[in-house]
Parts: sequence; C-alpha cells; structure tokens
Amino acid sequence: MFYKKREKFNKLSIKIGLIFSKLPLSPNQWTLISLILAILSFYFLINQKFLIALLFFFFTATIDFIDGSVARVTKKVTNLGAYLDTTIDRIVEFLMIFGLFSISYPIFIFGSQIWLLLLLFGSMMTTYVKAAAFEKQIVKKELKGGFLERSERLILLFLIILISSYSLSYASYLIVITAILTNISALQRFLIAIKR
Repeated sequence: MFYKKREKFNKLSIKIGLIFSKLPLSPNQWTLISLILAILSFYFLINQKFLIALLFFFFTATIDFIDGSVARVTKKVTNLGAYLDTTIDRIVEFLMIFGLFSISYPIFIFGSQIWLLLLLFGSMMTTYVKAAAFEKQIVKKELKGGFLERSERLILLFLIILISSYSLSYASYLIVITAILTNISALQRFLIAIKR
C-alpha cells in the first residue's frame, strides 16, 4: 500500500541519495552491506536477543532504501543492481522469518512453525506471482497491489520481533495475522494479473 505514496518517498529518496552518495560505496556495495547486517540480525534472533536483532534489522531495512537512492542519484541504476537488490531482499525476508522458527511461540490452533511456514510461503508467493506475471507477459508493467507489499511485510516482521521481546503470546497472534494476510496478498496479485 505504500507504493501508492511513492511520490512522497521519492523526495526523501533523493535527499538520502545525495547524502550517502558522498561515501565511497557503490549501490551494489550498499546492498551487500544490508545482507551482512541481516545475517547479524538473524544470529541475534536465533539467540533470542530480540532488541539487538531488531536494531540490525532496522539498519538492514534502512540500507535497503539507501542503495536504491544512491543508484538513482548517481545514475548508476543497472539491471544487475536491480536483480541483486531484489534477490537479497528475498534472502533478508527469509532470514528474518527463518530466525523466528527457533523461538518457542505458544500454539494458536497450529504450532508456530506451521504459521511461520505459511508466512514464508505467502511472502515468497507474493513476489513470485509478480515476477511470473511479468516474465510470462501477462502484464506489461510491474504488478503491484494486495494487502501487504514488501514494506508492509517488513514492518510487520519488525513488530513481531519487537513484541517477541515482551510477549511471545502476542507475537504469535501477529504471526498468524501476517501469515494470513501475506497469502491473501499473493492471491490478490494472482487475480489482478488474470484480470489484466
């Protein structure tokens, strides 16, 4: 849903790009730094150091915004860079969800591993449906829409980790909600593609 407010983010993106383009790092190097920070976040998450994991996750998401901003401002936007960015985005999301598997959340209808598996499936399918629709030329432009875009999923993952540091029960409810919404989002994108 944030994609509908992209123009507001574009102004912020330009300012951030101008600031961080002064550092001697290419957009692809920024992307790789975000992966390193995600691995650190994963490490702290599986050790249930939630607030430290959250801090590294926040920096990961921030740098994910910086790499694209720097690429646009320095006019170094490339297909390879976009491919690297989207691939690492999937790895980051996987690491965060996989890290939650190590936590003993209380059972809510099913065990937490089932809900996390559904969350992972929905997250990956939301992205796959978009890529497949474009690759198979069902749509001419990048497919957008659904309850949860990547930014909303990241915010919910951020909240799951934050709430986990205070209450595993409340965090498990949010996992269930996020799992359901991600799968609905994948279905919504599939239906949008078919209608087009």
